[in-house]
Amino acid sequence: MLRLFKQYFPIRNIFFFIVEGIFIFGSVFLSALLLIKADFFLFDLILFFKIILITVIVQACLYYNDLYDFEIAISIKEVIIRLIQALGVASIALAFIYFLFPVTIIDQKIFILGILFLLVFVIGWRIFYIWILNNGILNENIVILGSSSLAFDIVSQVHKNIDCGYEIALLIPDSDKETVENTIYDKIAVDYTKENFCRNVIETGARKVIVALKEKRGSFPIKELLNCRTEGIDVLEGSTFYEMLTGKLLVTKINPSWLIFSEGFKKSKIRTIIKRLEDIIISTTMLILLSPLLFITTILIKLDSKGPVLFSQDRVGQNQKEYMVHKFRSMVEDAEKETGPVWAQTDDDRITKVGKVIRKCRIDELPQLWDVFTGKMSMVGPRPERKYFTDVLETKIPYYAERFKVKPGVTGWAQVSYDYGSTVEDAIEKLNYDLFYIKNLSITLDIVIIIRTVKTVLFGRGAR
Repeated sequence: MLRLFKQYFPIRNIFFFIVEGIFIFGSVFLSALLLIKADFFLFDLILFFKIILITVIVQACLYYNDLYDFEIAISIKEVIIRLIQALGVASIALAFIYFLFPVTIIDQKIFILGILFLLVFVIGWRIFYIWILNNGILNENIVILGSSSLAFDIVSQVHKNIDCGYEIALLIPDSDKETVENTIYDKIAVDYTKENFCRNVIETGARKVIVALKEKRGSFPIKELLNCRTEGIDVLEGSTFYEMLTGKLLVTKINPSWLIFSEGFKKSKIRTIIKRLEDIIISTTMLILLSPLLFITTILIKLDSKGPVLFSQDRVGQNQKEYMVHKFRSMVEDAEKETGPVWAQTDDDRITKVGKVIRKCRIDELPQLWDVFTGKMSMVGPRPERKYFTDVLETKIPYYAERFKVKPGVTGWAQVSYDYGSTVEDAIEKLNYDLFYIKNLSITLDIVIIIRTVKTVLFGRGAR
């Protein structure tokens, strides 16, 4: 796997993205070649950059329409529907760009013919790639050593994620007296003895051994794992591989020693300064650009229900310091007067008519841009919770206090990776993602999260 922006991607996925970009560029290029005189075309660098613009816009629309999520776009019918939708949005986006910058306009005939070529090439390419995924071609074989709950979580993730790039060639339980019973394992070879398992690993063609034992003391096969390493086979701790595979940690299954010795949690003054500059620039720009929307929202809230426009509430920030967060009021006044502090629920009757809209579009969060500007929050980080909840969650969830090592954010890795949560189980799952973010914190990861946040807001996912 290749690591980009603090995330791991199968190399074939990156290859797929690049090849599809070439197909998109090539479709418009071919139509231009057919419709323009060759001697003129070869020296028209402006046309070359116009085609690049189309390629970038089209691929962005494919991404925002989930065409690079193969848990969604796995059937040919779904691909065709989403591709047509994405091309429609791309056409609108390009029309807007052409209106603002006429110099970027490309000949209409070239564009139409290019779209027709694009449909044929991209659909054909995706049919071929989906066939590769369904048949497990180019998957990397791995061996799992151990039968802990973590081992089963890894097996489950590999099994359900057709695009993960891995195939489990062999499972070696902790004990030869242990029977593995699970329908997922029907197609997985099981070896109940650890003796000479390095030879078995080599025979499967696996290049990775994932160690996820229930208990290492007294049963850790040092000699065999050393043999694997000297044979050029990677030996990875189960929690490390799970992090690579899913983009999150498992707080209920990792131990302190793994956190202590694993990579990550790097901090520097330069990175802190850059992140603060990032917050100031983005928050200032958004406050200026979105000022008309903020004004309109203010009027609508006043017309819709009684009470203040802004809603202020205590939150726990960096180093567990409390502060007041600001939002547009989306609930009736004194919403918690009778219930006390509670998480918002689906179809919560305390939410106003305007509140439902601004929650769905995340407009209610916009006043927090001021909190970012003043330094209480960051654009990206774990979402802040109230002390009433954090006091309870710290007693129930391991490592929960670690999320206070960084500033809370308007958006975060948990928010773009997991739907809204209102239970302790949801809080655990969000912490899995928050700890991954804190461990791998970087400006490039912030950029990825902001891009995914735009996608989340556009499609109204995870709001209540």
